[in-house]
Amino acid sequence: MTRILATLLMAIAAITSTTAQQNLWQKDATSSPVVNDDHSVTLRLYAPNAESVIAEGDFTSEPQPLTRRDDGVWELTTAPLPSELYTYRFMVDGMRDVHDPANSYLMRDVGSQMNYFIIPGERGDLYTPQHVAHGSLSRVWTDAGDGRERRMVVYTPADYEDSRRKYPVLYLLHGMGGDEEAWLATGRMAEIMDNLIAMGKAEPMIVVMTNGCMRHTAAPGYSDEGMWRPYMSGSMDGTFEALFPGIVEWVDDHYRTIKRKEARAIAGLSMGGFHTLQISKEFPTLFDYVGLFSAAIFRGKEGVALYEDTEAKLQHQFDMGVALYWIAIGCDDFLYDENARYRAMLDEAGYAYTYCESEGGHTWRNWRIYLTEFAMLLFK
Repeated sequence: MTRILATLLMAIAAITSTTAQQNLWQKDATSSPVVNDDHSVTLRLYAPNAESVIAEGDFTSEPQPLTRRDDGVWELTTAPLPSELYTYRFMVDGMRDVHDPANSYLMRDVGSQMNYFIIPGERGDLYTPQHVAHGSLSRVWTDAGDGRERRMVVYTPADYEDSRRKYPVLYLLHGMGGDEEAWLATGRMAEIMDNLIAMGKAEPMIVVMTNGCMRHTAAPGYSDEGMWRPYMSGSMDGTFEALFPGIVEWVDDHYRTIKRKEARAIAGLSMGGFHTLQISKEFPTLFDYVGLFSAAIFRGKEGVALYEDTEAKLQHQFDMGVALYWIAIGCDDFLYDENARYRAMLDEAGYAYTYCESEGGHTWRNWRIYLTEFAMLLFK
């Protein structure tokens, strides 16, 4: 019996090894994407039986058709592109959201998966890992006060483990449908901070990325909630904001932080910008630096006490002093008008703030830029 069992285990091991190893020898002759010397990009897809292949993405304002070659490969070469990170997908015979099988690089935004490529140079280099000292990322579970452990991602700068110094903290919040992984996967936070710190353009700092959706405790696939499908979920009912001092306290207890207002910043995009506005005015002794990125200024649930008396709470916040109140939005953003209305309210009250207006709309391209610009102004 022992000999039979041993033989069976060896056979299973051999099959498993063959299955595990087979991908090592698979080769795809189709190269895609290819960044050319002139910064154009060639996209290819092997689809010999397809009738049409179209590329969609933020590298173009209109979908771009690919041309079929005799070998069944469809191909498109773009015009030269500015240095940036670009996302794309294919549409094959009307079927949308087809990924490029030759491109291993994917990122998720809410429930959508996108291939991406980076054009080197200015911004592209900032979003690319460089030969510099790298910070560390920790996925941690905390109890901030709602009775459930919630997941956060914490970035510590490159010299954190080898020093005993204390660091300022940036709390970086995601938008509607996002989670604690959003600023890493699509926002390129770690690459941006590594490169800015290495260049001396940003102070070494800890960055904390929370999960602002109170319905779920973690990003999809990282909790015991099962394989739930990402959707446009969020929390704008006051619960997330009310718990935030507990998050700050937990971070101060578990990391070497400078436990003072002037060493804390908070910023967020869209819904996260709304949370940033509310948290910073509700708890004015916590944060000296405030960043509203394409903020959903007036979108909270009605009847929430924490969202009431905004003007009086803002007056108290600004009377106590704010080192930097930074507002940024794209000129084509659907939230542009309400941001303009909010700035008019600040102007009428005589509150000092810094305003940044960019091209484009409600996009990660803008939010990466805003993080870059904001981070360089902190803790100076």
